[in-house]
Amino acid sequence: MLEKCRNAQERWGGVSDIIDSWLEERQRLISTFVALPQQNADEALKEHIQEFSQLMMDYISSGHFEVYEQLLKEGSEFNDGSLETAQELFPRIQTSTDAALDFNDLYSSFEGQTLQEMHELTCQLSSLGESLEERFALEDKMIEVLHTAHREQVFAETQA
Repeated sequence: MLEKCRNAQERWGGVSDIIDSWLEERQRLISTFVALPQQNADEALKEHIQEFSQLMMDYISSGHFEVYEQLLKEGSEFNDGSLETAQELFPRIQTSTDAALDFNDLYSSFEGQTLQEMHELTCQLSSLGESLEERFALEDKMIEVLHTAHREQVFAETQA
């Protein structure tokens, strides 16, 4: 997952400060997520889960309220079907938003006192990881369709 994030940053880094910042935020989120299983089942785990949950909520909020809006604005400037394609991605992205919100509701104040709670956390993290990975792929596709696909056209217009 971390490698895919780096690849996305290499492909789209520098094209927009908003996208750059958001991809950096994604990388921090993934790094924190990947580090969760290495935490001891103590106070540090609770703090790490809270940090992860906060980063995840910030990332999702930035996506919905800044990045997607910017991408849709860019896509609307071109009448090439890219906007329609991107809008088909939103319901699929929303599924992972719901999963993230559910995780946050369940674990933002995680106590982890029992083996059962630790087992449930492990299962939830696995499911959430799959959901986030799909989300990142959909977001990358949205960037590709709404931003990257028009880069050459914009460049050509600025050179004319």
